[in-house]
Amino acid sequence: MTQNLLFGIDRLLADPELRRPLAGRRLALLAHPASVTAELTHSLDALAALPDLKLTAAFGPQHGIKGDKQDNMVESPDFVDPQHGIPIFSLYGEVRRPTAAMMDTFDVLLVDLQDLGCRIYTFITTLRYVLEAAAEHGKSVWVLDRPNPAGRPVEGFTLREGWESFVGAGPLPMRHGLTMGELGAWFIAQLQLDVDYRVVEMSGWQPDAAPGYGWPLGERTWINPSPNAPNLSMARAYAGTVMLEGTTLSEGRGTTRPLEFLFGAPDIDAAAVLAEMQALAPDWLAGGKLRVCWFEPTFHKFHGQLCQALQIHSEGPYYDHAAFRPWRLQALAFKAIRRLYPDYPIWRDFGYEYEFERLAIDLINGSPLLREWVDDPAATPSDLDQAVSADEAVWTAARDAFLIYR
Repeated sequence: MTQNLLFGIDRLLADPELRRPLAGRRLALLAHPASVTAELTHSLDALAALPDLKLTAAFGPQHGIKGDKQDNMVESPDFVDPQHGIPIFSLYGEVRRPTAAMMDTFDVLLVDLQDLGCRIYTFITTLRYVLEAAAEHGKSVWVLDRPNPAGRPVEGFTLREGWESFVGAGPLPMRHGLTMGELGAWFIAQLQLDVDYRVVEMSGWQPDAAPGYGWPLGERTWINPSPNAPNLSMARAYAGTVMLEGTTLSEGRGTTRPLEFLFGAPDIDAAAVLAEMQALAPDWLAGGKLRVCWFEPTFHKFHGQLCQALQIHSEGPYYDHAAFRPWRLQALAFKAIRRLYPDYPIWRDFGYEYEFERLAIDLINGSPLLREWVDDPAATPSDLDQAVSADEAVWTAARDAFLIYR
């Protein structure tokens, strides 16, 4: 990474010429806790302090603009910001899409959201929804771009038609390799939206550069974009471990390292699962290190019970960015558990992101394909690899036109 790295918010604050088109227009900001400047000032406060800009509203996504909601499916209310006196509208409360009344409060929406580079992370669905609303109401959208901390690699099945949801914004793979600014342009093309759109690009971002490979490690402080996204290791593993949300297995919520585990459970032998994974597809374990460990969640699944677990270590000497494939790693863990415990109730049958008809694991993956492979005793790792590699190749080619940073 260069020492001249600037995120979109930093460039907008530093350059009056960049801000000139915003003069005299009513501005709204879509932000969360990680929406901070290089000096760690929240973007709302930094923008409000500029005399040439007029903030009239702000929006918060899932978990709230302050990140106060710990778990999924916990809604945030609207409120008036006590410092700036503007309405803060929740896009994860009574509505998921901004209403006409909300859209009436501004002319230009500034989007400053730190993403994790994973389709299921709901901030990208919120981006889609605000772009659609902006097209409908004749508003402008500026994305203040930020890094994709998972970098450019692509992995996972493409979401199949008819499987769109709040955790499935469109026909993307699980790990898409785009920034929010690039994604916005892709949504506009994919949905054929007529919207005034601009990306305030980063300067100096090198997505393939060590040691961060997407995140400017050592240059910028990590701020949790959501409560259970505490570090870069989680961001790297998330495109695999998020699938645990659709299972009875613990993803490590209620511990200090959530979503860095392939599973946790009191009734599964973690060492045996690891041995089975190594026997089935040893090359799928490349790029990181798996470690048998134990934890006792203080809340969430298996609250207060001692669980055996496999933790993913995707940092330091064990990490190989090009080789690390978290989606395959998680799929392999499921397959190993199914082979060792054929009758184990892996798949969780509960409402997920307000969908009650379809299994959560299928909603997360954008189709039943992953679950069907796990549950089919005859299906092999090479079968899955062949099927998913075809999707990955198509997406890698399709996204090329939208890459800003090369």
